[in-house]
Amino acid sequence: MSTRERLPPWHERQRLPNGRELLIRPIRPEDAEPLRAGFSLLQPNEIRQRFLHSMKELSQESVERFTRIQPKTEFALVAAEPLPPGEALVGAVARISIDPNGRDAEFAILVSHFIAGMGLGRYLMTRLVKWARGKQLERVYGDVFEHNLPMLSLADSLGFVREWQQDGLVRVTLQLTPTDEAA
Repeated sequence: MSTRERLPPWHERQRLPNGRELLIRPIRPEDAEPLRAGFSLLQPNEIRQRFLHSMKELSQESVERFTRIQPKTEFALVAAEPLPPGEALVGAVARISIDPNGRDAEFAILVSHFIAGMGLGRYLMTRLVKWARGKQLERVYGDVFEHNLPMLSLADSLGFVREWQQDGLVRVTLQLTPTDEAA
C-alpha cells in the first residue's frame, strides 16, 4: 500500500485535461520574480480583463503587493508548475480581499491562455469562495468586462448575480449568507 503524500493546507495537485500537472498553492513572496517574468507571456486582452486597463509590465511595487498578502484580510492562490516557489512558472492567480466593512470581499482571477478552458478558473473560484465562507463573509464580488463571456458564464454557473456598472463592466456578486430580505 502506497503512502499518500501529505500536502500543507490549501495545497493540491491538479492534473489538467491536457495531462499537465499543476500545484495549486497559496502565493508566496518567492513568486514575485516568476510573476514579473511570466507577465510578458500574457496577451494584452488577458491583462486588460484582469486589471481593467492595459499594462506592459508589472512594477516591482505591484508584484510585491500581490505576493505579500495580509493573511487576516487577503488570500491568494497560484496554479504553478510543481517546482519550488521562485522557480515555478505561474499559470494562474486567484485573489480575494476583504473590504474595510468586514462583510464583503472582492475577487480577481487570471488564468493564462496556455491553460484556459480546462476548468481551472472554476476550481480556483470555488477555493476563494470556500475561504470567504470560512471567514464568515456575507458576499463575494468582482468586476468583469461585459465581453468577458467565459468569466460571466462561470459566475452565472456558480450562482453569482449580475449587476451592470458603467464603462462596460458587470459586477458579479455571490451572496454567502441569507439576507434580511430573504428571512
